[in-house]
Amino acid sequence: MADMPQSSETPTTPLYVRLPADAATRLDRAAFERRTSKRELVTDAVVRLLDGETTVGRAEVHRSPDPEVLTVEQAAELLQVDADTVSTLAREGTLPGRKVGREWRFARAALLRWLGGDTDA
Repeated sequence: MADMPQSSETPTTPLYVRLPADAATRLDRAAFERRTSKRELVTDAVVRLLDGETTVGRAEVHRSPDPEVLTVEQAAELLQVDADTVSTLAREGTLPGRKVGREWRFARAALLRWLGGDTDA
């Protein structure tokens, strides 16, 4: 399918790419079904993808949500101290936590309130 003539108002640059056969077939079909040129489809896709910005690379970071209930090790990481310090402060009653069986557990929100100086934590 031939591309539509380009308007003389918009400068163009030739672009020659090799697409995988299935992608080229899909592009041909989309141009035919939408009654537009492949050039218009590619231009629209590039503009939408880049949104006017030049993207050099992209990374997506998927973090799991922070747990509400923390172990000694997780509490130590949150407070940026070692696990022995957390255990000692919890045993002394200084750090808000609960013993569940033999293990200490800490509410993230209570630790952050305690760290912020809230005496009711």
